[in-house]
Amino acid sequence: MSDPESAPPPAAVHGRAAHVRGLVLAAGAGRRMGGPKALLRHRPDDPTLVERSVQLLHAGGCSGTTVVVGAAAEEVTSIVTALGRDVDVVWCPDWEEGMGASLRAGLTAMARTTHEGEGCVDAVLVTLVDLPDLTPDVVARVLDAPGHVDNAHSAHPDPDEHAVDVHEPAGPTPKELRATLRRAAYDGVPGHPALIGRDHWEAVVATAVGDHGARSYYRITPHELVECGDLATGRDADTRDELDRLR
Repeated sequence: MSDPESAPPPAAVHGRAAHVRGLVLAAGAGRRMGGPKALLRHRPDDPTLVERSVQLLHAGGCSGTTVVVGAAAEEVTSIVTALGRDVDVVWCPDWEEGMGASLRAGLTAMARTTHEGEGCVDAVLVTLVDLPDLTPDVVARVLDAPGHVDNAHSAHPDPDEHAVDVHEPAGPTPKELRATLRRAAYDGVPGHPALIGRDHWEAVVATAVGDHGARSYYRITPHELVECGDLATGRDADTRDELDRLR
């Protein structure tokens, strides 16, 4: 059993963002960390970093999650598929190239599939597996999806299972969501998670190389920055000392 202080809050905190799927890039070997970061636990009873990533995306409002695997693929896949949520796994054969290959693999797979019987995914929320102080509140702020309330996960569900009137404006239309390009910023510095609408996927796949991911595309394309420095640092952890400091 995980220490409740180390795990993200339950999904009751936020409603679902329809047609937005989380994408966790968890394929790296973690050489400076001494092993794949996806499998790390801060303490023996804590969830692995990949479990924590899936949990916080779910708690923050993503409809489901896709995890890109590479190093230790079988072990990471076993852990992820045991979570019992809408989560699937994509194998990245070029994972040693870096983040760009993982992002390409995830977006390419997402473009070919549907999930949850809801039709195509309109946007993905991309995050890294090594962001130890990321929280569901950061995810929810970047998603910014008011009005998308799932009674099963609402903080105040209607006992009669009718729609809950949350007095919020309607969420984005599918067309608006597909055109979205947004990312978190921490004290003005861009970081993760990043919300990438479907209209941008092809161009991101074409420009994602090495360890840069979507950075090149964001540099040349207008997008929205969502300040989250009051909620987290947004820093990744490459060594065990950094993981201990950022947790």
